[in-house]
Amino acid sequence: MPETRTNITDIYCSKCDKRYDSDAVLTLCSCGAPLLVDYDYNNAAAQLTPEILGERPNTMWKYIEVLPVKQIENIVSLGEGSTPLLHSRMIGESLGLESLYFKDETVNPTGSFKARGLAMAVSKAKELGLEKLIIPTAGNAGSALAAYCARAGLQCKIVMPKDTPAPFKVDGIYYGAEIEEIEGSIKDCGGRASELMEQEGWFSIATLKEPYRIEGKKTMGYELAEQFDFNLPDVIIYPTGGGTGLIGMWKAFDEMEKMGWIGSKRPKMVAVQAEGCAPIPRAFQQGKDHAEEWQNPETVAAGLKVPSAVGDFLMLDAIRQSKGTALAVSDQEMMADTKLLAAREGIFASPEGGAVVTAVKRLVQSKFIKPTDEVVLFITGSGYKYLDVLEHFV
Repeated sequence: MPETRTNITDIYCSKCDKRYDSDAVLTLCSCGAPLLVDYDYNNAAAQLTPEILGERPNTMWKYIEVLPVKQIENIVSLGEGSTPLLHSRMIGESLGLESLYFKDETVNPTGSFKARGLAMAVSKAKELGLEKLIIPTAGNAGSALAAYCARAGLQCKIVMPKDTPAPFKVDGIYYGAEIEEIEGSIKDCGGRASELMEQEGWFSIATLKEPYRIEGKKTMGYELAEQFDFNLPDVIIYPTGGGTGLIGMWKAFDEMEKMGWIGSKRPKMVAVQAEGCAPIPRAFQQGKDHAEEWQNPETVAAGLKVPSAVGDFLMLDAIRQSKGTALAVSDQEMMADTKLLAAREGIFASPEGGAVVTAVKRLVQSKFIKPTDEVVLFITGSGYKYLDVLEHFV
C-alpha cells in the first residue's frame, strides 16, 4: 500500500455546494445538510487502476487513493471490507432468478457493514486529533465504534435505546465503551448525545453528521464493481435506516465513472424499510424530496428503526435517478425470511437480511425485477447479535 496517496481536495455540501477545508474538524454544513468528500479524480485514476487493485491486500483500504485518510499511520483497521459476493443456491432458483447474489457483510469485524464506516470515521478522527467520540445507536454502529476506538486508544460513549438487543450492550462494555441507555428511539438518543457533546466535549460520529463514515461505506460500491468485473448489476436491494450505505454506493459509482472505470449504467437502487418505521417508502410514494419523521416507530429490526434521517433527500434522489423504488415489509415477513435465508443459503442474518429477501420476492412478483436481471441483496448484519430477538421467532 502506498505511504500517502490520498487525492482529497476539499469537503462540499451535498445541498448548497459550499466548500470546506479538508483539514478542519467538520460536522454538518451551515445550511444543515450533510457534507461529502471531494477528490482529484484525474490524479486518482493515474495512480490507481483496476489492475493495480488486484495486486493489493483484500481490505477496504486498497482504495486509499479515493479515501480521506492522508497519512497511512492514522489508519485504524481490524481487516474490514472485501466481503464475499455469494451466488444464491436455492432462493434465486425458487424465484426464477439465475443471477441472485448476496453481498455478505456479516463477516466484517463486529459482525456488520458498520465496520467500514466506523473504521473510516475513527481513522479520520485520530488524524484530526479528536479523542472523545460519541454515537447514538440502536445496535451495530455502537459495537463498531467501540471496537475501533479500542483499537485506536480513543474514548467512546454509546447512547442506545433501552430496548436495544442485549448483545450490543455487552460487546460495547467489553470494548471499554461508556454505555448510556435511555427511553425512546435513536432520535431521542441523538438528542441526548447532543447534550453530552455540549456538556462533556464529545464529538459525534452519528450517521452523516460528519463527512467520513460515508467514505467507508462507499467501499461497498467499489467492491461490488470489482466483483462484477466493473459491469454493475441491474438491481441493488438494501435495508435502509440512516441510508449511509446506499448514499455511499451511489457516490462510489459516480467516482468510478469519473475515473473511467465504469460507464453511465447504474443499478436500480431499492431501499427496504419496516412497515412500523417506513419514512423513505412513504416519501417516495408521495413524490416528496424529504421524508417526514415517522411517529412511534416499531420494528424488531433495530437497524431499520430510524424515524428520520438527515440524508433522506440524498436517498430519495439516488432511488429516483436510478429508476429504483422503496418499499416496506412487515416484521412477520422479514422474520420468516430471515429463517429462510439461513435454512436455504446458510447465511445467519439479522432481521434486516430477511427484509431484503422479502423485498426481492415482492419485486419479482410485481415484475419490477425480470428473470434475467442480476440482483444483489445486501446482508448487512449477523444474526448472532440478535439471538435474544430471534429466539422468539423459532
